Amino acid sequence: MIKRLTIYGVGLIGGSLARALKAAGAVGEIVGYGRSLAPLQKALELGVIDRYETDIARALEGCEVVLLGVPVGAMEQVLRELQPHLAVDTIITDVGSTKGSVVEAAVKVFGELPPRFIPGHPIAGTEQSGVEASFAELYQRRRVILTPNEQSDPQALEQVRWMWQQAGAEVIDMPVAHHDEVLAATSHLPHMLAFTLVDTLARLEDHDDIFRFAAGGFRDFTRIASSNPQMWHDICLNNREALLKMIQRFSDELATLSAAIERGDGEALLKTFTRAKAARDSYCENNG
Repeated sequence: MIKRLTIYGVGLIGGSLARALKAAGAVGEIVGYGRSLAPLQKALELGVIDRYETDIARALEGCEVVLLGVPVGAMEQVLRELQPHLAVDTIITDVGSTKGSVVEAAVKVFGELPPRFIPGHPIAGTEQSGVEASFAELYQRRRVILTPNEQSDPQALEQVRWMWQQAGAEVIDMPVAHHDEVLAATSHLPHMLAFTLVDTLARLEDHDDIFRFAAGGFRDFTRIASSNPQMWHDICLNNREALLKMIQRFSDELATLSAAIERGDGEALLKTFTRAKAARDSYCENNG
């Protein structure tokens, strides 16, 4: 059991983990910390945390694990705030969608990635945000990626792995660079497509009719455009290299598709659509 877990930023991700660990009996006390009082009060009211602190020293006092549930763009500032108050045996982990930038921030603050800092990323979430949207089942049968390095403390790594397993997740280790490449393709690019499509249509002269007659396909495809804009602003800037490669690759493929439509090449279109359907059907079959 984790005797005391401190969550810096109790939102959807941290709040859902807190609920799951409580349900599993895997944590003794959960302390919330953040710069805004209202979310902490709401988290306490909902029973997600046991208490909250507005003083960082008090929030970290006696904690075994601290979870950083903050935007990746704020990571360096947050780590500088934590550093003077961390005990030598405190385990640090995070939930950021980019890992290269998190490691870079840690190196700037500590001079290296501390052995007991285990970067992590739960591949789970919804388009909703805030502790009100949290629920204990969010991580059931979902994957969590950890990106330790050669200097990572084995005991800290296993503690973080165990924590996510108690929440119902499958935990996988992955190199930092590979994580950022994979997520650029499977998460970051789809969000860029959804945001850009909705913004493009919203700026058309007849956008009222477009949205009025949009059906389920539009709703499903653009659901993630309701995600937190600040969070995705940070992700774009902190994983720009990998994301730009995927945007360029997609742009090239879209140009090829556009050319096939222009020349009336039905065979090329059918080949693309058939290949895509087979790939997605296989993905759905393998991932339930």
